[in-house]
Amino acid sequence: MVAKYIVVVGYALLIVVVGILGMRKTRNFNDFLLGGGKVGPWMTAFSYGTAYFSAVLFIGFAGKIGWGFGLSGIWIAVGNTVLGVFGVWFLLGSRIKKAAVDYNIHTMPEFLEARYNSPFFKFFTSAAIFVFFIPYTAAVFMGLSYLFEVSFGLPYTYVLLFMGVFTGIYLVLGGYKSMAMIDVVFGMIMTIGVIILLTFTLNKGGGLGNIIQNLREINPKLAAPVGPPGIWPLLSLIILTSLAPFAMPQLVQKFYAIKDKKSVRIGMIASTVFALLVTGIAYFTGALTRLFLSPGNNPAAFTESGAPNFDVLMPELLTTVIPDALSVVIILLILSASMSTLAALVLISSSTVAKDFYKGFIKKDAGDKQLTMLMRVGSVFFILLSIILALFKPAVIVTILSISWGAIASVFLGPFIWGLFTKWLSRTGAIMSSLLGLGTCLFLFFLWGPSKVPQAGAIGMIVSLVVPPLTGLLRIGKNA
Repeated sequence: MVAKYIVVVGYALLIVVVGILGMRKTRNFNDFLLGGGKVGPWMTAFSYGTAYFSAVLFIGFAGKIGWGFGLSGIWIAVGNTVLGVFGVWFLLGSRIKKAAVDYNIHTMPEFLEARYNSPFFKFFTSAAIFVFFIPYTAAVFMGLSYLFEVSFGLPYTYVLLFMGVFTGIYLVLGGYKSMAMIDVVFGMIMTIGVIILLTFTLNKGGGLGNIIQNLREINPKLAAPVGPPGIWPLLSLIILTSLAPFAMPQLVQKFYAIKDKKSVRIGMIASTVFALLVTGIAYFTGALTRLFLSPGNNPAAFTESGAPNFDVLMPELLTTVIPDALSVVIILLILSASMSTLAALVLISSSTVAKDFYKGFIKKDAGDKQLTMLMRVGSVFFILLSIILALFKPAVIVTILSISWGAIASVFLGPFIWGLFTKWLSRTGAIMSSLLGLGTCLFLFFLWGPSKVPQAGAIGMIVSLVVPPLTGLLRIGKNA
């Protein structure tokens, strides 16, 4: 136990040192938000991957999806890798960088304002980020706190407060400069961690063949191409988690910051390999919670009635499978994934306050130093709000993440994608796409309830994508 504390303290000190180094290289607002727009391919690749996959993947998603879908949850990993990573880099990477230079923009709301000549659109999309990124950040904090509660026996509240203070220090120091540098370390830790996790999981399960056979004995569908919930719930999760990255502000930002087109090509390969490794192993091990956990042996992972506590399944699995001497590596794995995601979310949220709201609508002549200071203050503000929400432990982590993820994607997906690839989409069509996408997502969530959040998010995203071409056809018909 002492060794765990020493390693975690050393890890924290490393991040603070990198934060200080980043602060020395941060001279203006562009450096703080985008690293000066000259970040290399490897830093960007790891930064993209670690921002995409947080503690929610390992703590909430892998456990809940693995328990319900079995090995078919690996299809989500395939979708994340092929669409959410390779597809985004291949189709959008260079276009996003070009748009950032052509329009001289720093944020997605700024792009939408410039592309559609609509200050209202910037205001609306900025407000959406403000509202939905807070519960998203809270979900990441919750995942981390559950992990430390199980692994160290520390009270949830103390861990939550500690992580909030630590994240605030890290962000305020160096912004994107610090984040890009430390994300390379985070990515390496995650890579080593998932390899260790896979090795010991296969060993405890007696090999892949034995694992598959044991899952079939529990329920044949757990080892089938489509798990027990069926094809539509599985497809909804694939769409929700794989299509959303095409317009998630914290991921799109990576391409505003990347150096050039050549860096996009190199980063695409590195990021794809990283995603396949991390997500594939996460969802595979999540499916094995059925094999290794039971109410009798792992009471913390189940309710009194014997139902699984999805937020605790993976922490319990980790303590069951991984030897105590190596468990600190897994802790650092999840800590690394979460720190990058937290930093990315808070940075985007604070840029919404500083650049989109303050400079966009309140003080248009705001200076560079003033914006940078406001970014730092905004970072602390968003962390505090997220901690307060996390203290209430609302619902389960997967539900919180799915609502926020689906809502943001429904707002941005249609107008952003069609705006990048076409010239014909009008301001009215873009705004309709965003409003109808978000409205559909939220309406279906309240209609169907938490159990069908992925379906609500997936349909909202599809509506956001379909509305723009429909408005274009209506214009053509009207003018014919």
